[in-house]
Amino acid sequence: MSRLAGAWFVARKDLQYLLRSRETILWVFIMPFVFFFLIGTITGGGFGGGEDDSRDQLAVAAGGEPGFLYDQLARRLDEQELEVVPVEAAELAEHRRRLTVPDDLTERLLDGEQVVLSFVRRGGGIGSDFDEIRVQRAAYTTLADLVTLVQEGEVDEAALAALNEAPRALTLEVGQAGERRRIPSGFEQAVPGIMVMFTLLVMLSSGAVLLVTERREGLLRRLAATPLSRGSVVLGKWGGKFVLGLLQITIAMLAGQLLFGLDWGPRLPMVLLVMLVYAALVAALGLLLGSLARTEGQAVGLGVISTNILAGLGGCWWPIEVTPQWMQKFSLVLPTGMTMDALHRLVSFGRPAASALPHLAALATLGLVAGWLATRFFRYD
Repeated sequence: MSRLAGAWFVARKDLQYLLRSRETILWVFIMPFVFFFLIGTITGGGFGGGEDDSRDQLAVAAGGEPGFLYDQLARRLDEQELEVVPVEAAELAEHRRRLTVPDDLTERLLDGEQVVLSFVRRGGGIGSDFDEIRVQRAAYTTLADLVTLVQEGEVDEAALAALNEAPRALTLEVGQAGERRRIPSGFEQAVPGIMVMFTLLVMLSSGAVLLVTERREGLLRRLAATPLSRGSVVLGKWGGKFVLGLLQITIAMLAGQLLFGLDWGPRLPMVLLVMLVYAALVAALGLLLGSLARTEGQAVGLGVISTNILAGLGGCWWPIEVTPQWMQKFSLVLPTGMTMDALHRLVSFGRPAASALPHLAALATLGLVAGWLATRFFRYD
């Protein structure tokens, strides 16, 4: 039997065993889709500053007779993609974004009285800062409109309508340089991130545990007594994990497109090549962990902990673009970070295929190193 034929025999048997395992079926065919849906739905609102057409609701309580300046404020809020939802003051606490407008807003402003708008948003972070900027911008723009009317000497609803219809002497168009689009969110972030994470998780848990179990039960010693060479056994053990990883990636990508509406973009061949090399790398890592671990518990523990650390720091849980600059740079030394950055470039930001070549080279190099180490430390007992 040739080396390749022997390797294919070992890989096929390993793959058949793994696909019969309930744990593998759960973590390959079921749990990723659950996480796709949950994380994609939760983060579907985005991370602020995007090009999404969805509008955020803003609950507004305005007492008394708010007047035409309140209508102008609502107009300016609408321009900031905030949908004004009038509510009673007692109902404000039920809403995430809430704005309190003083009673008789127009009358008090025309009397020269200082008024204070109160904006509150449940939750913090970048999204909260972005909402505050939008509300401030709408308020100051409304104030600028009022100042303009005062200078023209006529402040009423008709004059304000004429001002809104007048052509602007100065306009500002804001666009993005190059082909970069918004920071990925929703399923655009969740599907690639969970796919990268779960492929690594399966390789570092089920893939490594199988090797430890076979060593403990003496199955590897039996292989050593067969005509199969050591190279064929190692290649076959890696091959079974590699094929399982490719199967998992294929199903995840199809589900992302067919079930969750993810568009993999025009650079699909390069996306497939990146994931192919990534699958080869994590299969080698699984083989290495299975060769180093002494017990199944060690393999599972190290596999789960390593996966969660690499997933969190590599941008699988959230877009790495929203993290500090040092973390973005650090992620590029991690296999998960390299893969996610390549996928964001190709799928989310519309970069050319060549932009992922450095990531591809780095992943291939790591895969060769991991494969060499796995071969060096592989043992039958």
